Amino acid sequence: MAATVATPVVQTEHEPDRCGSEESHRAETADESGQQQPGPATAVTHSRPSKLPLARIKALMKTDPDVSLASQESVFIIAKATELFVEMIAKDALVYAQQGKRKTLQRKDLDNAIEAIDEFAFLEGTLD
Repeated sequence: MAATVATPVVQTEHEPDRCGSEESHRAETADESGQQQPGPATAVTHSRPSKLPLARIKALMKTDPDVSLASQESVFIIAKATELFVEMIAKDALVYAQQGKRKTLQRKDLDNAIEAIDEFAFLEGTLD
């Protein structure tokens, strides 16, 4: 018979290329050390699968006359897609704000991002 040896796998340091965020890493290290570190993770007391209110998303979906019923899965997918879209356009607009040596996004930053990036071409003229 062959003997099998179980060796515990211990993660020694945080790898930024892995899935997960810096906030979750801060929360994990704060739990391990017993003290809280500054950052957004300290303000969050519980984790939600979506940052947007699902009831409001469902209500918005039902304003479409073609939609009579909306499953929880479809509402969640729409909410998650919206979050990713907002994050993407905000990051692209932030580049223009930083070029202007500002930390606050302004409407002109969104306009510049919409004009410069082909993926946002469908939004041209919507902020007018």
